[in-house]
Amino acid sequence: MLRYSRLAIRRGFAPNSRHFSSLFPKLQRGPKGSVPPPEVPDNYPSIAENAKWLDDLNRATPQVEGEVEEIWEPQSTYEIIDGVVETPKSVYNEYKIVSEPDEKSPYFILAQPASSFFVSSSPFSSRTSKTRPKADNNQPFSDLKVAYLRSGKGGSGAVSFLRDPTRSRGPANGGDGGDGGNVYIQAVPGLHSLHNLKSKYIALDGEQGHAAQLDGKSGRDVVIEVPVGTTVKWCPSPKVIRETRKNNEEKTFLVKAIGKHEHALVPEFIQLFRNSHQDGKGWVFKEKDEEYHMEREFFTELNVRVKAFDIRRTIDELDEDLIPIDGIDLSKPTPTPILLLKGGRGGLGNMHFLTKNIRNPRFAKIGRESLEGNFIFELKLLADLGLVGLPNAGKSTLLRAISNARPKVGHWEFTTLQPSIGTIPPLRIDKTPFTVADIPGIVAGAKDDRGMGLSFLRHVERSGGLVFVIGLDAPNPIESLEILVNEMGDLRMKGKRILVVGTKADLEDTEDKFLALQSYVQQKGWKIVPCCAQRKQNVERVIELMAECAGKD
Repeated sequence: MLRYSRLAIRRGFAPNSRHFSSLFPKLQRGPKGSVPPPEVPDNYPSIAENAKWLDDLNRATPQVEGEVEEIWEPQSTYEIIDGVVETPKSVYNEYKIVSEPDEKSPYFILAQPASSFFVSSSPFSSRTSKTRPKADNNQPFSDLKVAYLRSGKGGSGAVSFLRDPTRSRGPANGGDGGDGGNVYIQAVPGLHSLHNLKSKYIALDGEQGHAAQLDGKSGRDVVIEVPVGTTVKWCPSPKVIRETRKNNEEKTFLVKAIGKHEHALVPEFIQLFRNSHQDGKGWVFKEKDEEYHMEREFFTELNVRVKAFDIRRTIDELDEDLIPIDGIDLSKPTPTPILLLKGGRGGLGNMHFLTKNIRNPRFAKIGRESLEGNFIFELKLLADLGLVGLPNAGKSTLLRAISNARPKVGHWEFTTLQPSIGTIPPLRIDKTPFTVADIPGIVAGAKDDRGMGLSFLRHVERSGGLVFVIGLDAPNPIESLEILVNEMGDLRMKGKRILVVGTKADLEDTEDKFLALQSYVQQKGWKIVPCCAQRKQNVERVIELMAECAGKD
């Protein structure tokens, strides 16, 4: 295959894209006719009108420089290997960099353990859907979904000739195939869950080209609407991930990534591949087959130019088919949809392939391949504050006491199985309201996938402050707070304002516990306030300190 690396392209060893755009100009439309042409030889002379088209085509032939490589192999975004990479060259965010770009490859190779996807309530879990933690059936909610997405294939070009009573066969006028449909994503206000998100979205393929230089119809696009606060990330096949966990195997995904420019020191985008036909291949023959044409000098000469044209399209696809490693963060509504996967371009019709030796081309090009991949849709609720506490600490009762939210309240662990947001009205007219997110309770060992795990902590990552809710009826409230801080981790708490609320302060033998907890909290520079949410005692003071923690004071 006539193949150029991304480095060679950027160093000027490959043809210029502007030069390629005029390689196969479209022909002028001629009058319609109704007389069918008889059978004619391959090299049947064309009419004088074609002379100018042929001259333009010859002048547009690119002069290819540099070495060429005749080997073509399909490429994949990732491969899976046994074991775990222990000594990477460097680390970038959550990824270990195994190798960096060099003269042989323009890609970073990133290592990602399969175990990094293991969450008890996630689509990658080895548990059945019935045993995974979930919300009540009456309250459908989902904040994590994996969907398979695929854009449409490009339609094939048409093989057609102008017909009229004055000539036995007119010039080629087969149109191009239509482009495949694109896959878009859009953040829409008013949505609060991903439970309606489908597991598969496939855009339509482009239609085949038509006679009279008419291009085929483009495939219908797909627009995926998601709640504001959703992030979209590429991921390997969920089936492969589940199999590694089911078999208790240590596996690692090696992912190809690329930097923002040639000399980038860190990777920023994951490279996706279409694996369209080999450059110079992908022909549609109307009469004689490929073997016949490859033995004809007139066709092999043309195919040199077609290879160069295919190279440009392959390069363009590689430059377009990139996904940010950190994903697409839809933290704000998007007025217009964002392109996620671009459809394949349509194939060239036979009107492009007139040369001095080919007056009646009975062949066209097939369309380019679609783009596909699996993507994680992760919803992170947008709230000013996040309520964090152990199961049955009184978070939901507190949220009901200070807001308009109505979460379920009970005296058993994991009453809250889905996050909820409450709006806190201001105490004074000159103050602004703020929002609070209540997430399911955290237990010791959540990092090791116990209880609800850390699957809901994503909903407090965007908040400006954290409110640790500590039940003063616990044997040791200080130990309860230490568990929460340890499970949250330094990264999630970095830069956030902290408030500690001691609930159930009306119970007996809680005063000494509160004083000990207050001393511990003040040493960290945090604020603390006691209350009885069930009786709404000291709730106004809680709201004041919450507003301050949310930056609304």
